[in-house]
Amino acid sequence: MASNSPSPEGIDVPETPTAGAWGEWNPTEDSARSVRGKHRVLKQRGGLARSSTVLGVGVIAAVGAGGIATAQDRPQVAISMPSLPDLPDLLGGGGHAAGAAGTDTAAPAGAAAAQSAGIPGQADGRGHGQADAGEALRHRILQQAESQQEAVETQARADAERTAREAAAQEARAQKEAADKEAETARAAAEKAAAEKAEADRAAEAAATTAAKAAEGAEGGGSGSGAGAGTKASGGYSLPTSSYTLTSHYGDSGSMWSSGHHTGLDFAAPTGTPVKAVGGGKVISAGWSGAYGYRIVLQLDDGTEVWYCHLSSMSVTSGTVGAGETIGRVGATGNVTGAHLHLEVRKGGSTVDPLAWLESKGLSV
Repeated sequence: MASNSPSPEGIDVPETPTAGAWGEWNPTEDSARSVRGKHRVLKQRGGLARSSTVLGVGVIAAVGAGGIATAQDRPQVAISMPSLPDLPDLLGGGGHAAGAAGTDTAAPAGAAAAQSAGIPGQADGRGHGQADAGEALRHRILQQAESQQEAVETQARADAERTAREAAAQEARAQKEAADKEAETARAAAEKAAAEKAEADRAAEAAATTAAKAAEGAEGGGSGSGAGAGTKASGGYSLPTSSYTLTSHYGDSGSMWSSGHHTGLDFAAPTGTPVKAVGGGKVISAGWSGAYGYRIVLQLDDGTEVWYCHLSSMSVTSGTVGAGETIGRVGATGNVTGAHLHLEVRKGGSTVDPLAWLESKGLSV
């Protein structure tokens, strides 16, 4: 390549030879002599007669020519950029997938580039480092995924436990409300039953009181079926009670009596029905008497004894009473099967038929 560029001192420089290496051209005194004769070449110390200026220009030209020739003579070197592995290969999944499918995997492009560039060990080291980095990244991603999964499962368990607690609490409240409602219903029913019983007791008491007053105020004889309303008769004698029914007569036999036969006359009547003195006399005995229960013994003026047995209560326990006076009330004490008045009439210590005796006194039983 020729160069006609002027030198810094205005010297024309001949064309630089193009053949051969730069070291083959060595300017001499003749070739370095000024063309126009304006300068002369001075010999330097040490035997060199070159101008410093000419030497510098020659070196620059020689170096430039030699560098160009050297660059042109050397063979071209192929330069290839290493390709980065795909993300599945970086995460360690691409190689496993290819191995699992039974296919051959190609070496990383970086390793081939390193080998083609003549750098020993660079491809293997870089591939090993990339595998380690990918494994670490994959490990971190798996750890994060496991942490997130554990957090989700923990939250789900907490939600399930909270839901179960709320359901149990709601069930407990419902059971308590049902129990309270049942208890309230039971209390209302008990109160209603108690009120009904109290009303029935008051009605029964009122009926008994009315019956007692009616019996006390009634006069005249009663019928044998108990329909009689009177308790008094002419001659100063009275029936022992009212509103009765004759059930057992004197002399009836059976296992219910200890002597084998009945020794009196039974007037069945409600408990509390007044019991009257059949005639004037005095009470000589009143109290508990075994199988007779509560008993009052009235002794008449002629010495006849009248026994009033199975009484529920005794109004007179001693003293003198008149005919028709209340001395006690019908009951069911002692050896009985129901409420009634057991009336016995005794003369000289022996029993007589009360029905015949009462009729002899002008009373209609």
